[in-house]
Amino acid sequence: MEETLSILLVDDDIVDRMAVRRALTKAGVRMELSEVEDCESALAKLTGGIAALNDNSYDCVFLDYRLPDQDGLTLIQKIRRAKIKVPLVVLTGQGDEQIAVELMKAGATDYLPKCRVSPEILAQVLRNAIRVYRAEMQVALADRQIRETNEELIQKNYELEKQRQQIQLQNLKLLEASRLKTQFLATISHELRTPLNAIIGFSQLLLRPKAGELTLGQKDMVQRILNNGKNLLVLLNEVLDFSHLEAGGIQLKPGIFDLSKIVNATVAEMRSLAEAKKLTVLVQNQLQNPMVFNDCLRVRQILTNLLSNAIKFTESGCIWIDIKEIGENQIAIAIRDTGIGIAAEDLNHIFEAFRQVDQSTTRKYPGTGLGLAIIDSLVQMMDGKIIIESKLGHGSMFRIEIPRQISLLNKDENPTEPRLNSQDNQNYQYPPQSETPLRYRNQKL
Repeated sequence: MEETLSILLVDDDIVDRMAVRRALTKAGVRMELSEVEDCESALAKLTGGIAALNDNSYDCVFLDYRLPDQDGLTLIQKIRRAKIKVPLVVLTGQGDEQIAVELMKAGATDYLPKCRVSPEILAQVLRNAIRVYRAEMQVALADRQIRETNEELIQKNYELEKQRQQIQLQNLKLLEASRLKTQFLATISHELRTPLNAIIGFSQLLLRPKAGELTLGQKDMVQRILNNGKNLLVLLNEVLDFSHLEAGGIQLKPGIFDLSKIVNATVAEMRSLAEAKKLTVLVQNQLQNPMVFNDCLRVRQILTNLLSNAIKFTESGCIWIDIKEIGENQIAIAIRDTGIGIAAEDLNHIFEAFRQVDQSTTRKYPGTGLGLAIIDSLVQMMDGKIIIESKLGHGSMFRIEIPRQISLLNKDENPTEPRLNSQDNQNYQYPPQSETPLRYRNQKL
């Protein structure tokens, strides 16, 4: 159905108004036509009543150029200054092109000489004026929406920049807090070790025969002091090592050593702890060439931590240590136990500092939660990786893979750097096999 148009006709000549009305009616335009004779009445129609609330109360305005109170050019200027947006078609008996240009500049939509008024032409001019007007309104609406969106984006960018600055400030504060924490841990650990070493030393002296005979009760108490002192010293050393790792204060000091001897010495040192829990410790050494170029102290530290964990979390059964060559320049050391195992959901967190599966104060297994974090950092420094295989209630296997010969850190390639020969072996196998997927860690610090 064709829409009904609301049209305002401004002309003081009744004959001309009748001509326009007949032309529009003959052209089949559905309309509601309002007629006024002067500029003042036209402005009242356009600015008063409903028009004051809605610029679109008229779909089009036909106005005569010559009006009794003022000309059409002045009326157009007043309408546009009043921010009234409506198609304006000027009808005039004059064909002056200069007048047409002035009218269009003032804001007229179209210009039509009265001598050319006919149903077809008038209807065409009306449709074109409305089409142009609506297109302009759509463009204006889109432009306003773009401006509003741009203003919103500017505001959001401003807010995001403020948030970025706040986050950056928080990061700086966190970095400073982390630095102070690391410094505090290193300082307190160092300060506590001095009196603790004295406690351990004096306890050992009291237990010697030369110190005099002690009763069984006294020996038991001194032995407890000594054992607890040693345990506390281990914890402090872990905290100190971790703080040094965080601060980048630990560098590898590689040298040539016999890996088999290091493994055997570490196992011998830890065997008493295993025997106290009636655990069997088995070593399977399949190295054809035991010589490696690495940091002996740190390799032993890794082995001690892994073996200590295996003993701590195993109540009965056996612990296996297997050493094998897995490539031309790769050594694998695996430690498997029949302990409590690790749940799958905890595997992603066990290398986090101070993280323990049981975080409660009443936990069964004591410790700082730094042992695996230290191992992880040291293995990464050696360009190695850790492989974990575990199942809750069925034990765990930690295998480290490190280069047989690491590069000298922070130095240029040294032509006299030791070169170690190694032979390829068969595919790595470790008894007993498990179906639990392996978890690899091979990130860089």
